[in-house]
Amino acid sequence: MKIQHVSAHHSILNKFLAEIRDKDIQKDSLRFRTNIERIGEIISYEMSKTLDYIPKKIETPLGVKDMLVPKSNIVLASILRAGLPLHMGVLRIFDHAENAFISAYRMHTDLKNFKIQIDYIATPPIEEKTLVLVDPMLATGKSLVGVYNKLLEFGTPADIHIISIIGSETGIDYLQKNMPENAHLWIADFDKTLNNHGYIIPGLGDAGDLAYGKKL
Repeated sequence: MKIQHVSAHHSILNKFLAEIRDKDIQKDSLRFRTNIERIGEIISYEMSKTLDYIPKKIETPLGVKDMLVPKSNIVLASILRAGLPLHMGVLRIFDHAENAFISAYRMHTDLKNFKIQIDYIATPPIEEKTLVLVDPMLATGKSLVGVYNKLLEFGTPADIHIISIIGSETGIDYLQKNMPENAHLWIADFDKTLNNHGYIIPGLGDAGDLAYGKKL
């Protein structure tokens, strides 16, 4: 699996990353969601540089211009509910993409151990398409791998990209061992540590709660 650490080259992305981590700025859920969307746009732009392009003649009011346009048939697949703001940011760039949504969550057997439960999936066929998995927090990596394996019931993608905002070294290692070699991870930033409950430290907290309010 190829890994692109997007914030390694400093840009305005650093500001948005700092704000979504800041416990005081996090109190504004609209600003939190907006920053997540902005990060999704920036990562998508970087990812777009690696796609295949084909020539196309574009008619203007005054003539014809030869241009290169993306060839890829993209399916954006997001894990509910935390993935929604990031999904919208990515979709704003790849506005021609098809969309898939998956409900995946941790089913705890005790405080430290859990399995990934998938209860709902809505997706188009993904056979020979470019699959883009969208999940803001890459903690253990188990949710993403579980979702990917479930999506394979709907076809085998030609290309696989993963867009995430903050990941742990544990989660990245898990993806490297359990995702295909041709998968490409686009991640804004990463932290080294997971706590005993499998959450990223220092991370930012619960992305879903910060975006949409606490759940029962």
